[in-house]
Amino acid sequence: MSSDNLSPRAASLLRTLVDVHIREGLPIGSKALHVESGMTVSPATIRNVMSDLEERGYLSSPHTSAGRIPTSAGYRLFVDSLLQISPLDEQAIGALREELNPNRPSSDLIQSASALLTQVTSQAGIVTIPRPTTSQLRQIEFLPLSDSRVLVILVVNEREVQNRIIELSRPLSEEQLKQSAEWINQRYAGNDLSRVKSMLIDEMAEARSRIDDHLEAALKLAQEAIEVESPNDEYVVAGESKLLQHARADDMDKLRELFDAFEQKRDLLELLDRCSRAQGVQIFIGEEAGYEVLGDYSVITAPYAQGTQPVGVLGVIGPTRMAYERVIPLVDITARLLTAALSR
Repeated sequence: MSSDNLSPRAASLLRTLVDVHIREGLPIGSKALHVESGMTVSPATIRNVMSDLEERGYLSSPHTSAGRIPTSAGYRLFVDSLLQISPLDEQAIGALREELNPNRPSSDLIQSASALLTQVTSQAGIVTIPRPTTSQLRQIEFLPLSDSRVLVILVVNEREVQNRIIELSRPLSEEQLKQSAEWINQRYAGNDLSRVKSMLIDEMAEARSRIDDHLEAALKLAQEAIEVESPNDEYVVAGESKLLQHARADDMDKLRELFDAFEQKRDLLELLDRCSRAQGVQIFIGEEAGYEVLGDYSVITAPYAQGTQPVGVLGVIGPTRMAYERVIPLVDITARLLTAALSR
């Protein structure tokens, strides 16, 4: 949306009114706007400009008072044409880069990204989890624990490490566990896990027919070890409490509906899927998202990738009166840093 159809005075007053409303969260009257703007015009002139902005749909009067607040259209015009993005300081970027360390497993990076977004933006952070792709077995190790429990260390793809504990149906010595791991690595390393599973089924039947108990035990151990379940969550949300901090008493019903939407997932997943197919930062203000539950909230997202392949989207959800000049670049740089970490 362009501000070309507004006079410089009207554009300046709208920008000032939005800035004040974001800061204070209350309707702004002409006297307060006159002081904030520093314009050498009469309050009557400012009232006329505010009335004109209201007629154009950029402002509204929530109560019978003379104070006005920006509408979704007013925020959209502000974001598209009047916003002055704040440069991020090197300290903030350094902190983000340290948290998104490429030496961490990719699953940890993705899981923690939503909490990181909450920390740096003071909004609710949201990150979609990539759909499972092929997982190639690199190495497996078995470490005996107490009783019949064994710690499985599974390395897949380049550097993804998965740990789980399994219960043995019959005890195996530390040496037997070591030999089993060596045998599995020699036989199956380099194959996709789904192929390894089918190979194990065939070889277990063959071992059983030959009454090879040691081989069957090793195969069964391998089968249990690679049955690593994919996460059921399709996205991670953190910082819902931040939304409570911004909410007023009359916002609570709408906030409960939003929390229900977080749990139901369907609508938000559809919105996030749209964002993942777009380029760069996407901003939905109020009803622009297409869902009534988001009518008083804004969603800012950016896609992240692994190499050149987009794999998900991250972003924040917060009230429409959020600090866009700071949140937008933070979402953008977080997506870029996550992409860089996943791609190394």
